[in-house]
Amino acid sequence: MELLLIIALILFGVLFLVAELVFLPGVSVGGILSLICFGSSIYMAFHELGTEAGITATLVCLVLAAAATVLSLRSKTWQRFSLRQKIASSSMPAPAEENIRPGDRGVTLSRLAPAGKIEIQGRIYEARSLDSYVDPRTPVEVVGFENFTIIVKTVTE
Repeated sequence: MELLLIIALILFGVLFLVAELVFLPGVSVGGILSLICFGSSIYMAFHELGTEAGITATLVCLVLAAAATVLSLRSKTWQRFSLRQKIASSSMPAPAEENIRPGDRGVTLSRLAPAGKIEIQGRIYEARSLDSYVDPRTPVEVVGFENFTIIVKTVTE
């Protein structure tokens, strides 16, 4: 029973060490827990199983800690788990790229409060109003662009 507990403490020590190196660098919680697990396993090995088992547990802890450190810090280890798919798509094209210019006119499809949908030249776009609120089916005019949003104002005829 003591041997299983010593092995479990050594394995938890390795897991906490890897967590400290990879997931929680600089936090030291994983490092402290790793030292506690390694220290407890070495103490139990010396106390319960004798000097020979204690020395063996110490050497196993040192070898596993060194191996875990080297494997955790190698970049090739984590490349196996990383996403390799390249993203070839992009966001919506900017309205300026679709021949919409300031001065073009359209109509609101939804209430602009202050943002909503408008239709210009048969296409639907996201728009934001300079006015506070614009009701649906209201004529609007393009006054500018901000990121991928068209800035509009109501048309008074």
